Amino acid sequence: MQRGKRLGRRSHLAGIGSAISPDRHCGKGMKRVIVVGPGAAGKSTLAARLGEITGLPVIELDKLFWRPGLAATPREEWSGIQRRLAARDSWIMDGDLGPYDVLDIRLRAADAIVFLDFSPLRCAWRAIRRSPERADFWVWLLLYRRRSRPLLRRAIAAHAGDADVYVLPAPRAVRRFVAKIASDVPNSL
Repeated sequence: MQRGKRLGRRSHLAGIGSAISPDRHCGKGMKRVIVVGPGAAGKSTLAARLGEITGLPVIELDKLFWRPGLAATPREEWSGIQRRLAARDSWIMDGDLGPYDVLDIRLRAADAIVFLDFSPLRCAWRAIRRSPERADFWVWLLLYRRRSRPLLRRAIAAHAGDADVYVLPAPRAVRRFVAKIASDVPNSL
């Protein structure tokens, strides 16, 4: 993915050296939104704010996926859960479960994808401040740009050709994106 390259028919990259185009109507027509990115990037916080603005229901995938003791849901069961969730009329799903994820199901159903493409240093600082994490979280986080990010970008290109894609590299880009959504949605909070 290069700067400005379109990922699909209606795709739009924002944040890689450019802001969201002022004539872009981000909030209008968004009914199925995915928020992805590395751990501690702020996916759940952004999803909650987008839910407040748009009125769309928010689904926090971490809460559904991780079982007691942080045991992963088996892949086949997780696929079924995601199929049922993605079949709903509208939603905002946040989460990036890395190697455990079955991303293609929700990518095919999404009409908008927001990728928080924050630096590993920023995410590590946020993770240290929020709570203790397991060793496998740190490995995933620190290797995210090298391992998970290329896989995520390929999956978006392969399975979400009709979705609008917004790549936000820093908190400032997120604030601009949220402001643009709020200005495009009538009667937003």
